[in-house]
Amino acid sequence: MALRGAAGASIASASSSFIARRRLPIFLSIPHPFTLKPHNPPSYYPNTLPTIPVCRPGFQCQIRAISQAAAEIKVSKKENEEQSPKDWKIKMLYDGDCPLCMREVNMLRERNKTYRTIKFVDISSDDYSPQENQDLDYETVMGRIHAILSDGTVVTDVEAFRRLYEQVGLGWVYAITKYEPIARIADAIYGVWAKYRLQITGRPPMEEILKTRRQKYAKTTTLARCELPR
Repeated sequence: MALRGAAGASIASASSSFIARRRLPIFLSIPHPFTLKPHNPPSYYPNTLPTIPVCRPGFQCQIRAISQAAAEIKVSKKENEEQSPKDWKIKMLYDGDCPLCMREVNMLRERNKTYRTIKFVDISSDDYSPQENQDLDYETVMGRIHAILSDGTVVTDVEAFRRLYEQVGLGWVYAITKYEPIARIADAIYGVWAKYRLQITGRPPMEEILKTRRQKYAKTTTLARCELPR
């Protein structure tokens, strides 16, 4: 009994000593050199942060946007020159503002990289010149597709498509339109498309487009006159 009592007392004493040590605050066990007292102010306060260049919307962002737009224009012009060889056999006059038309134009351009027989002329461009295209003015060419052969012959409607496709190895697509009555039927179908093309593609009426173009031309001419040296 005495031994049992002594053992119990020893165990109780050891347990209380262990619990006491476990309950001690953690910071009391930290050695003195590691006390949490800052000696020198940190070097990363806000007043010492490195300045970060900010893109101001009114200045730097606009310059970057203008630079990117200029680069895109340069690439577009270069690509157009590459797609318009000097020794062309047929010239395609297309409306660059027509989204559906541009799908076909881009397909022909891609094929033309190999054949290099088509010259592409965007009639919606400010640089379009009727004098360089058999005197075909903007309004006339907007009415239906026109193509010009290297000898100056002007072809329209489905025949223009057939001639263009033949130059890039796709003549079989429109081959059947060489024969009557298929040719007449194909032209009639295309005529309906040409008549309602602007409405189908969600664009303004022809009168409004022509008015906007004339106003733009008049404004450009006025600015050019104002910039002439006096």
